[in-house]
Amino acid sequence: MLPVVFLSGMTVLGVEMSASRLLSPYFGDSQLIWANLIGLMMIYLSVGYYLGGRLADRYPRGELLYQLTAWAGFTIGLIPFLSRPVLSYPTFGFETYSIGIIVGSFFAILLLFTVPVILLGCVSPFAVRLQSRSVASTGHTAGTIYALSTLGSILGTFLPTLVLIPLVGTRTTFLVWSLILLGVSVASLFSTVGSRARLYVLLPVLILLLHLLFPGGLVKDTEGLVHEAESAYNYIQVVDRDSRRVLMLNEGQAIHSVYWPGHVLSGGIWDYFLLAPYFSTLPGPEEIESLCIIGLAAGTAAKEYTTIYGSIPIDGVELDPEIVEVGRRFFDMNEPNLNVIVQDGRYFLAQSDSKYDVIIADAYRQPYIPFHLATREFFDLALKHLNPGGVVVINVGRTASDFRLVDVLAATMDQVFDTVFILDVPGDSNSLVIGTERETSLESLHARLNSISNSWLFEVAERSRGRVRDFQGQGLVLTDDRAPVEYLTHLIIFRYLLEGE
Repeated sequence: MLPVVFLSGMTVLGVEMSASRLLSPYFGDSQLIWANLIGLMMIYLSVGYYLGGRLADRYPRGELLYQLTAWAGFTIGLIPFLSRPVLSYPTFGFETYSIGIIVGSFFAILLLFTVPVILLGCVSPFAVRLQSRSVASTGHTAGTIYALSTLGSILGTFLPTLVLIPLVGTRTTFLVWSLILLGVSVASLFSTVGSRARLYVLLPVLILLLHLLFPGGLVKDTEGLVHEAESAYNYIQVVDRDSRRVLMLNEGQAIHSVYWPGHVLSGGIWDYFLLAPYFSTLPGPEEIESLCIIGLAAGTAAKEYTTIYGSIPIDGVELDPEIVEVGRRFFDMNEPNLNVIVQDGRYFLAQSDSKYDVIIADAYRQPYIPFHLATREFFDLALKHLNPGGVVVINVGRTASDFRLVDVLAATMDQVFDTVFILDVPGDSNSLVIGTERETSLESLHARLNSISNSWLFEVAERSRGRVRDFQGQGLVLTDDRAPVEYLTHLIIFRYLLEGE
């Protein structure tokens, strides 16, 4: 019985961690999704605890416990087959932040995980009832059971994240949980009731047959798909679209890199990063000598800077090594002047002695900016890594009418930098907030932009004309102690849902 308790605890957390990756290609992995996931799992476990206790008092037999865990294992094995029709339907309106992100994920989880998680919730109270020999030992028995279950949960937390999903994928990870639980449950049934358990042998056989007859293909079918992969951090897709190759992560509603052979400019947010040296007080913007990109992705910004400003030293910081590999294979991210560092961007700056003319922070985990890359402490750290006259640029999301996050980031940077500018990218839902190491003005910026001779830079400057302002306001200052980036993002999304702009 104790092995079943341990494995049930492991499977509960293993399924929850695997569920987050199962949902990610359709809904992303924002805090909204995690709130739905954790909240519903806790509800299911609560129902299971209650039902398990009632069943154990009425039918205190080990046979019933092992039958419950066997059926839990079987229904877990069905999840990969049910997931596509269940998960695909609610995502049709997601591209415009529709209510599908909340309601769709809620009911997808409800349908996919209700039965197995409730059944697994029955295990601990059932085991306590069966293991208790007297009232005097009930506390010790309950403590042992829940400690063993929790130890299993610890393994279930790390095993899928660090080992199974990166190595064998989400679908096979669910198969592993299913077969482990089924194997131990069926073996326990045979040891309890003998040959009467033989019908339960069919359950793992059926799961294996399903996986053999319907082998895993694409995680998410996308038109123009070139490559997909699952890393420890992201679900990754490379897609050919309108003569361009794009990198999409997780729910795929944002493009994180573009490769357009034969073109210098990408037509996206990365073009406007090219103007960063002109916001600086460097002696000659065209003579920028060093660049750091936090959130390298597949290297679009690095490629554009190398083409226009020459082979300047570029440190590109990217958290996910699989994305770096994808960049090299599918986006020609092979510039000899690009030094790729696989690390968290803030940790890199804290450990590095390098200084730069320009630092770009573009590390979205859609739809959020990682909060630790948006605080006063982070910008203090970035300022220390600027050469005299340098600039820091951060990409910030907004809607056509809601600039609250842009204003908060500008107010935060205004505490650190001498001058803060905002460039509202045309035809996009992003603004660039630029902080300068030394004081400057809009007049100086315009004079520099008007002096541009490079045709590509001139094109970008013309697009941005009339869309740059210097920040003169006040607002919430984000700190490591209080940085409600997710909350502010939720307010933007909810307003968009209600008002459509």
